[in-house]
Amino acid sequence: MISVKELKTKAGRKYKLYLKAVAARHDFFPLDMSVNKRPSGELADFQKEIEALIARSKSKIGYGYQLEFKTVQTKKFGTQDLPVRIFFDEEYDFLKFITKQNEVRSFKKNLQLITTEFPELSDWTIQYPQKITKHEQQWNDLLKVCRYFKENPRNQLYIRELPIKIHTKFIERNKGILRELLDLIIPNQLHPDTTNFEQRFHLKAKENLIRFRILDPKISTKYFSGVNDLAIPVSQFNTLQIPAKKVIISENEITFLTLPPMPDTLAIFGKGFDIGSLKNVDVLHSTEIFYWSDIDVHGFQMLSQIRKYYPHTRSFLMDKTTFDAFYEGGKGTPTTQTHIDRLTPEEHDLYDLLQTQNLRLEQEHILHDFVLGKLGEVVG
Repeated sequence: MISVKELKTKAGRKYKLYLKAVAARHDFFPLDMSVNKRPSGELADFQKEIEALIARSKSKIGYGYQLEFKTVQTKKFGTQDLPVRIFFDEEYDFLKFITKQNEVRSFKKNLQLITTEFPELSDWTIQYPQKITKHEQQWNDLLKVCRYFKENPRNQLYIRELPIKIHTKFIERNKGILRELLDLIIPNQLHPDTTNFEQRFHLKAKENLIRFRILDPKISTKYFSGVNDLAIPVSQFNTLQIPAKKVIISENEITFLTLPPMPDTLAIFGKGFDIGSLKNVDVLHSTEIFYWSDIDVHGFQMLSQIRKYYPHTRSFLMDKTTFDAFYEGGKGTPTTQTHIDRLTPEEHDLYDLLQTQNLRLEQEHILHDFVLGKLGEVVG
């Protein structure tokens, strides 16, 4: 026979369905619960189970579930009065039994706030009612934000600059729920191709910095007062106009820092897969580009990526000869990707070797004198 504890657990599992019904304005009561009708244990145990159910029922304590009995002939205990129906007749009984009265009072208040101001969120409240309870204390501020964005969908401000009477951290901490709401409130005023909150909703965001070195002293003197190691926001770097003819993109900071002075040459610190930040750089369309990474599968994947933006990119010291000369047994990060685009046949042969045997040669293992010699041949 079902116990009071088991009944409370089962009733709790109905809570989400109840919230959905409230949001949809559907009747939910009476709510019938499943009944385990099979007597268990000995007769005395069975009778105690029945008595326990009766003792906690609405007829005894004034709220909660109700019981309906039927006289049944059992194989084990003969004729017995068994509960054939356990049900909650009304909302009050159900909520008090699972101790959700206060939460539901707040839920209904917030539901009214949400759907009155934004009817377009009605279906969302039905589908995700527990998100209303999860953010129980935040709805006034959440709706302030939604109201502002509906009235100002393309503001081009930093989050901190938004003239909403809430603290800046509130939006930072609630981007997930705000994105769900704003996707429904301003679907035609967002960037659908990005999940980044700031980009999606036309906000300014902290930009990545591009670090670069001017390897030609004449250029650094003329354009940067002799400063030759700089970091500037991506948007500013994209439009930078300097008379460089060659660009070396290095994925290792030390090798980036130890590149020697070279005429008409700019060096960029690639920072691994952040290389996507370089996809709109004006100067890279009109310069020779040399890409230098570790000789491993990720290095060639990033080479393929930069060639997606700049097909004329050439690899530097990422060849089988260099690998054979300096490889000392290093291991890479395993990958199951057996083919990547935009590699030359020789590069893909080396990629296959690295991928199947999980090999890696780091840039710093290549002797500096060797690097200088190759720079003189290829770049200098």
